[in-house]
Amino acid sequence: MYALFEDAGKFLAGRVMSEADSSMQIELDSGKRVKVKSANVLLKFDKPQPAELIASAQTLAQEIDLDLAWEFAPEAEFGFADLARDYFEASAGTEKQAAALFRLFEAPHYFRRLGKGNFKKAPEEIVKAALLGIERKKLIAAQIDGWAGELVAGACPGPVREQLYKLLFKPDKNAPEYKAVVEAARRSQKAPLDLLKGAGAIDSPYQFHWRRFLFENFPKGTAFPALQAPAFKETLPLAAVRAFSIDDSATTEIDDALSVQGLGTGTVIFGVHIAAPGLAMSPDSPLDKLARERLSTVYMPGYKLTMLPDEVVQAYTLMAGRDCPAVSLYVTFDEATLAVTASETRLERVPIAANLRHDQLDSVVTESALTGETPASYEFAPELAFAFRLAKHLKALREVARGKPENFNRPDYNFRLEGNDGREPKGDERVSIGTRQRGAPLDLIVAEAMILANSTWGGWIADCGVPGIYRSQASLAPGVKVRMGTKPAPHAGMGVAQYTWATSPLRRYVDLVNQWQIIACARHGRTAALAAPFKPKDVQLFAIISGFDAAYAEYNGFQSGIERYWTLQYLAQNDITELTAVAMKDGLVRADDLPLVFRALGAENLPRGAHVRVRVTGADLLTLDLHASVVARLDDVPATDTPAEDAGDDAIDNAGPLTLAIDIHGETQETETTGAAAAA
Repeated sequence: MYALFEDAGKFLAGRVMSEADSSMQIELDSGKRVKVKSANVLLKFDKPQPAELIASAQTLAQEIDLDLAWEFAPEAEFGFADLARDYFEASAGTEKQAAALFRLFEAPHYFRRLGKGNFKKAPEEIVKAALLGIERKKLIAAQIDGWAGELVAGACPGPVREQLYKLLFKPDKNAPEYKAVVEAARRSQKAPLDLLKGAGAIDSPYQFHWRRFLFENFPKGTAFPALQAPAFKETLPLAAVRAFSIDDSATTEIDDALSVQGLGTGTVIFGVHIAAPGLAMSPDSPLDKLARERLSTVYMPGYKLTMLPDEVVQAYTLMAGRDCPAVSLYVTFDEATLAVTASETRLERVPIAANLRHDQLDSVVTESALTGETPASYEFAPELAFAFRLAKHLKALREVARGKPENFNRPDYNFRLEGNDGREPKGDERVSIGTRQRGAPLDLIVAEAMILANSTWGGWIADCGVPGIYRSQASLAPGVKVRMGTKPAPHAGMGVAQYTWATSPLRRYVDLVNQWQIIACARHGRTAALAAPFKPKDVQLFAIISGFDAAYAEYNGFQSGIERYWTLQYLAQNDITELTAVAMKDGLVRADDLPLVFRALGAENLPRGAHVRVRVTGADLLTLDLHASVVARLDDVPATDTPAEDAGDDAIDNAGPLTLAIDIHGETQETETTGAAAAA
């Protein structure tokens, strides 16, 4: 005797070897013997052979019309043998009964399984809905197949193109567009990114990087809602100074300005004046929520996404010719020794006499002119001369505190896109790359002034019992990163006892938060803790730090990657096929005259610091890879270690990972620099 039974949703049959009250010992055709509960045995038969029964029943099952079977089925619970007799004939045998069992079991949308071979037919409305769903699945499957075919043939279907960045970086794996790309990649044996690139889904490498960044960071778009800049509610006193700012010509968010009073009297008052949106904007206002959502301005060659709407920025920026509300720090120095004798913070209106520009003055305001070795024929010459003398003094004090001199032996690079007037670049503009040496006089003046303000204010608000957002670094040891927190702590890299960011409130949200705290201290002094917007251990501060850290890293990573894109464009546009470079580690080299770190074949075994000439053999603007090989060693001098403060650059400066293609993102150690842009 044979038996047909169910095992984990499968139907098996075999010879009955023994039978007890509640179980059977059954031998399968493979020779394997299994113990089966009697409740799982659905049919007993003498013929045909088990394998023959299953094969013939499965064939016969496909001939059963499910709609007709559903009509024949009774409303009450029934067994598969009952349906076989109703559907086929009253004398339906083993094969027809097994066929009915198989057909009923595979059609749960028509018949509900009740166990032990019993079923109940589904209500008519459920059947209709299920059939519609099945039909939709068939149509979707056909659509997936069609889209996959188009992709393999080199054409990109519209729905796939529209979902491009979601498919690549945040895919819904149940979406038909995703399944089509996966199927096409399987058929063509190509990586998804290569497949989509070949199908024309990517308009240009630049648009790929730009749209990817927007997709991940600005999914709702970059447009600002219609918000007006709040007016200043209080009447502020007018400062008796002539202040001047120092920025690049492209800078529209002018956060800081300087002033010098009392030259020649023996006591000089040095003023650092910071734009004061915090005097007009309030926490939890619509503009605050907008700034907190963006957290920082995003910079890139030829374009930027500001943290605040331009009309708001222009209401608070330190524009020349205006009396601008500002938070001012006045530090009094002995003119001879430059010893600090007093400091004071004021809320006031500051007359901005001029907006000086780096790119127009760097070649004029030189160290020799500032120190009197050559004639100085520019505006604010005496003030700039004192500011430069003070900056060198402050830098020397910090270097003593940090235990070693700062050594910035590489320039900052400036990118200019020809014909670009601030509009969103297309990616094919001609690019020029210029340099400004770190520590240039104007750069040093601004950097040291901002460090002075940020460190002074950081200590002052702590003395007032008011929390702020601080940046600290425990030591200069390799791998010790800069951290953000709510309590003052030494910053070894800067060589100061504490350090905040409070001098760029128009472009960094943490600076705006710190400005609110500073304003509270300026108004209330030692009782400011009661009036400050953010109290000690305020969970909002920790949330702001967490959000800012993530956003700022993302924005900086994008800026680094898009600058790498333009650097590769620069190589192509100028037919540069050879570069001189310095060997780093793990086959990496750094170009001497461009902001470019890349792998070069033949550099794997070179000592760190070796000077080489490399040949450029190609570049991929999509992955931002540069292909190159070492052709000559240019020195025989033993290599020296890279200075510790430069260790943060010992990584590939490129875009974030392309998760469906190749991960080209390098690890970077964060370090503070004293370039004007970083310190400000």
